[in-house]
Amino acid sequence: MPRPLWTGAISFGLVTIPVKIISATEDRSVRFHQVHLKDMGRVRTRKVCELDDEVVPQEEIGKGYELTKDQMVPISDEELDEMPLPTAKAIEIAAFISADSIDPIRIGDSYYLAVDGQVAAKPYTLLRKALERSDKVAVAKFAWHGRERLGLLRVREGAIVLHSLRWPDEIRSPESLAPRAIDLDDDEIERAVQLTDTMAMDDASGFRDQYRDALEKLIAAKSEGKEFAEPTEGEEREPGKVVDLMAALNASVAAAKESRGEHGEDATVHEMRPSKTTAKKTTAKKTTAAAKKNTARKPAAKKRSAS
Repeated sequence: MPRPLWTGAISFGLVTIPVKIISATEDRSVRFHQVHLKDMGRVRTRKVCELDDEVVPQEEIGKGYELTKDQMVPISDEELDEMPLPTAKAIEIAAFISADSIDPIRIGDSYYLAVDGQVAAKPYTLLRKALERSDKVAVAKFAWHGRERLGLLRVREGAIVLHSLRWPDEIRSPESLAPRAIDLDDDEIERAVQLTDTMAMDDASGFRDQYRDALEKLIAAKSEGKEFAEPTEGEEREPGKVVDLMAALNASVAAAKESRGEHGEDATVHEMRPSKTTAKKTTAKKTTAAAKKNTARKPAAKKRSAS
């Protein structure tokens, strides 16, 4: 089991539950070091003062808050430790709410809450059973890295999970990012819905990081002095290329069904009829093109000679 990141207690009304916070996730990304390509020596990052251009030892580095570009206010660790923080060693449950009322964009890192000692087993189980039976999640406050945070407690496979939550004012509004009003045909919307049904899955547990797998194979091959077989290049799409939306949806549904092994009549994709607006535009284009073609073929009239 990974080492605990924090020890304290869950405050549940008048109930106190000693717990340990253990990370529920792990970063499996492949990490690289900066090296000197000439001799493969590590390149380190030095901490240099921008005023005297001298390397600063760790014991001389502190915290400062920038009031203005030219004014910095020093803040010591002792001053931060003396700040009133009621949740310094407690996860205080403030309310129980429906899980559906939490916007997923607010959810951050996840941690398991493990019992800290046998005395915590009964109240821990009590809280877990209460969460399961009420079908709700708990909203709590807790301290983490010198600041108060908001958290979400829920049950996963018999364990209580703590999700860090972003405060409401930390979420940016997407109002300015929304596209302008677009006219969509009902057939296009229905086809898109059909695509979502075709691509539906029970869960997302089967996905793998293919890039990381390929990167690990590259590292293994180079460490053994072997040649690494380059992967075949996939189909490249031209950026910004305008495509026929309905044709793309039809092709996507067909590809999704084929990838799932759906053949026969059920896999037949019936071509959708273009919307009335599209049909009018297409007819107008054809008429204009035909008129231009006829004009080009028509010989020019001979000029009459002056009498």
